Amino acid sequence: MSALRHAEAGPAPPLGAAARAAYRSADAATREALVLHYLPLVKHVAARLAMGLPAHIEMDDLHSYGVFGLLDALEKFDPTRGVKFETYAFTRIKGAILDGLRAMDWVPASMRQRARQVEEAFGRVEARIGRSADDADVATELGIDLEEFARILADIERASLLSLDELWGEESGEDYALLDLVRNEHASDPTHTAEWRNREKILADAVDALPDRERTVLTLFYYDGLVPKEIAAVLGVSVSRISQLHSRAVLRLRGRLEQTQRTLL
Repeated sequence: MSALRHAEAGPAPPLGAAARAAYRSADAATREALVLHYLPLVKHVAARLAMGLPAHIEMDDLHSYGVFGLLDALEKFDPTRGVKFETYAFTRIKGAILDGLRAMDWVPASMRQRARQVEEAFGRVEARIGRSADDADVATELGIDLEEFARILADIERASLLSLDELWGEESGEDYALLDLVRNEHASDPTHTAEWRNREKILADAVDALPDRERTVLTLFYYDGLVPKEIAAVLGVSVSRISQLHSRAVLRLRGRLEQTQRTLL
C-alpha cells in the first residue's frame, strides 16, 4: 500500500453551496432542516470515535457534542476555500466530540503517561532492531514481563487513548493530527504542499512497515470507513481483537513518527 487515505464522506447527501451559505440568514425552520439533514453525519462520526470507549460514556453525549460541531461548521464554512462541506463538517464534528471527551477528563494522567512510555518504547526498539517489534521486545525495553505488558495494553485500549486523530508533534509546538497527514486539506496552498507531501510520505512508509493485520485494520477503519464490528467480520476475529490490533498499530506508528521527528530535528 503506497499511502493510507481516509474517506471522510458521511451518509448524508451533499447540499449546494448556496443552501449552506443561506444558513446564516435563514429562519429557524430552515436552519433546523439543514441541521436535521446532516445529523446522520454526526452519528457516523460519533460511531467511529466510540471504538473502545468505556461503557459509562453515553452515545447520546457524543451526539450532543457532535451537534455543536455541526452548528459551528454551518456557521463558519467558507465555500471559497475549495474544501467540500462534508469534509469540513467531519473535522468540526470530530473536534467537538474530542473536546467534549477531554473536558470530561475521565482518563487519569498516569494512564496517558503510561501510553506515552509504551509508544516511545515501540519507537526505540524498532529503530534499533530495524523491524516491527513484538510484545516481548517492548516488554523487555520497559523492564516488565509479558503479563504486565498485556495488562497495560488492555488498560490503554479500554481508555480509548489511541487514534490517528491524536496529535503528533506536541513537543515541537507544531500540533497536528496524524490524520491530517493523509487528508491534505492544504494541497492547493503552495506554501504547505511540499511540507505536507513529506509528512505524508513519512506516514505512508510507517504504515507500509506495519505487520499485515495491523495495517489491514487501519486501512479498513480509516480508508474504507468500516466500524470495528464490520472489520471483525472481515478478518474473522472478535471486536476486542480488532481493538487490540488498532491500539498496537497506533502505538507503533506514533513511536516511529516520534523517532523520525527526533532524527530530522
